[in-house]
Amino acid sequence: MIGISKLYCNTVEPSDALRYGRKSGRLPSHLLQFSEDKKPVVVWNMTRQCNLKCVHCYARAKARAEDSELSTEEGKALIEDLAAFGSPVMLFSGGEPLMRKDLPELARFAVEKGMRAVVSTNGCLITRDMAKTLKDVGLSYVGISLDGTREVHDEFRGVSGAFDQAMEGIENAKEAGIKVGLRFTVNKRNVQEVPAMFDLLEERDIPRVCFYHLVYAGRGASLMKEDLSHQETRDLLDLIMDRTRDLHDRGKPKEVLTVDNHADGPYLYLRVLREDPERAKEVLRLLEMNAGNSSGLGIGCISWDGQVHADQFWRHLSFGNVRERPFSEIWSDTSHPVLGKLKNKKQHVTGRCAACRWLSVCAGNFRVRAEAATGDLWAPDPACYLTDEEIRA
Repeated sequence: MIGISKLYCNTVEPSDALRYGRKSGRLPSHLLQFSEDKKPVVVWNMTRQCNLKCVHCYARAKARAEDSELSTEEGKALIEDLAAFGSPVMLFSGGEPLMRKDLPELARFAVEKGMRAVVSTNGCLITRDMAKTLKDVGLSYVGISLDGTREVHDEFRGVSGAFDQAMEGIENAKEAGIKVGLRFTVNKRNVQEVPAMFDLLEERDIPRVCFYHLVYAGRGASLMKEDLSHQETRDLLDLIMDRTRDLHDRGKPKEVLTVDNHADGPYLYLRVLREDPERAKEVLRLLEMNAGNSSGLGIGCISWDGQVHADQFWRHLSFGNVRERPFSEIWSDTSHPVLGKLKNKKQHVTGRCAACRWLSVCAGNFRVRAEAATGDLWAPDPACYLTDEEIRA
């Protein structure tokens, strides 16, 4: 996760994170990526059931719930363990998490245990009553997925009217006083919609947007050939930085982040270095604090059936099941040959990654994407768009 607005528009300084001691449990949410202990933010895909049919769903969601879903009581036991372990955030996802009637109860329980509870949703089920309920239980944030404007979004989601329902959900959440953000996964089919997302931020007064690079997992694997080219990705990052700066300069700042491609960090740094060498020193310090990809270390995932994964895209590899051992034990057990290496992946990447000058701020980028594209877990991530000259020490 790269904070474009934080780094490019000078809204965060290294001293901001240092002031809190850089411990996950003490950092405010907007500084959490700069923690040094890397206690895992945990994504719980609490159900596989969904009311939409998204073409790029990493969970391969279905219309019906799985019989193997963790129960409410099992969910509470999971949350209790995570809280004791020091995980700062419980991210409820799916499928569509609002398909589970016990979501508010579980979110409240997480808050009571001292965690920040956030929800990743398609937004269609956030009625006014549900928004009020989520506010009452102490939800910190709701991220609503969009794929573009009405026609494009509905095509991606496989259901007519999904865009309008998502817009209604956004307004209901805002009205209830819940912080709302957009989640947008970029590919060749919708990259032209990125400017419209910035327009939407301004028109709807939405405070945050995350632009996700495509990961080849679940149904998203079928879109591998529709990932952006390296030049298209560079153009995308320039556009995102330009539009973020424009909002900032006009007194309408928004929190803008890119996710799932840590080459964005060095690319942003090199641009700042050309424009403002003094600020570039601070940007590099923050990127070093961020420390790059955190799969298997600072982010983890638990499936609806209790399986533990390195992140929400790595569903084909489980490190254990919370029905058999607590997450805290599974996560701390480095005897697993992959999990152990993910804790220090910089020592295991190969090819141009191994010799890259940015390895300390990228950590080898997204391993699951490298595996999906090449069959080799430790090969260079094919989505890295930095040139040989840019990565040369």
